[in-house]
Amino acid sequence: MRPVGSKYLLEEPLGRGATGTVWRARQTVPAGAEAAVTGSPGETVAIKVLKEELASDPDIVMRFLRERSVLLRLTHPNIVRVRDLVVEGDLLALVMDLVDGPDLHRYLRENGPLSPVAASLLTAQVADALAASHADGVVHRDLKPANVLLRESGGELHPLLTDFGIARLADSPGLTRTHEFVGTPAYVAPESAEGRPQTSAVDIYGAGILLYELLTGRPPFAGGTALEVLHRHLEEEPARPGNVPEPLWTVVERCLRKNPDERPSAENLARALRTVAQGVGVHASSAQIAAAEGVGALLAPDPSPAPVPQDPGGDPNAATTVLPTTGAPGGHDTAAATSD
Repeated sequence: MRPVGSKYLLEEPLGRGATGTVWRARQTVPAGAEAAVTGSPGETVAIKVLKEELASDPDIVMRFLRERSVLLRLTHPNIVRVRDLVVEGDLLALVMDLVDGPDLHRYLRENGPLSPVAASLLTAQVADALAASHADGVVHRDLKPANVLLRESGGELHPLLTDFGIARLADSPGLTRTHEFVGTPAYVAPESAEGRPQTSAVDIYGAGILLYELLTGRPPFAGGTALEVLHRHLEEEPARPGNVPEPLWTVVERCLRKNPDERPSAENLARALRTVAQGVGVHASSAQIAAAEGVGALLAPDPSPAPVPQDPGGDPNAATTVLPTTGAPGGHDTAAATSD
């Protein structure tokens, strides 16, 4: 077993991504007052150890320390809790609650798409998590099924959104200069693909992509290269699948508006999805059906989206997410993680 700091021991890897590896770990002594959760010896946790090249970047280390308080205070029933942050030598790690269950990407691959009602209710819980984070000024920026963990309770799936802050930590000036972007091509909002200013509306776009994938088993835009996928986000409108009820398609379409100023708030999205779930179910009353058919009224544009903050002293006009200058060869996995 490998120690992380003076309080944790890594036991086995649970998953690897572009920015690091998630491990099952064990706490050896209680954490100090700087941690959000003290914990106790023998307790099992999840630890994300960032890659060495990130941990050796002074910009990322400073960002990690600067955002410590934000990450530690972000709590919600649908957000994986960050318990502690470890900064030691060339090691950066986030200590989190361990979620004993698959991520949504794996679940869909093994079980297939969800029904319209189930997809609506699951996405509503993800929207609840986004509403809480946006109210605290935190934008996720890499919402996708792989970043939604599932805990099963009483036969129901309870989604928990993870990797808050990872996209921003990885979006260093060095990465920006080399024209790498933060996010995953299949889930990137148009304004992010073009390097325009980003707000919480990018998460609403990601929620729309996620909802589409829950209903169909695949994201709406695909292609042989990342560049091809990003251009489709900019230029194409998704076609409505035949199995998606009209009220639910209204929700998807509003989330996927190319203009971020036309997308709803996370709070209104959650409300709309629950209204639709009630109205498209087999036991829906006439009033619930009518409410679902009028769901567009609940999806007014968000009047005050949370901005993605600039770094102190950074260039406010610098693009943090840009179209790559060259595409990958055929067979590139456009849904593969670039910042998870």
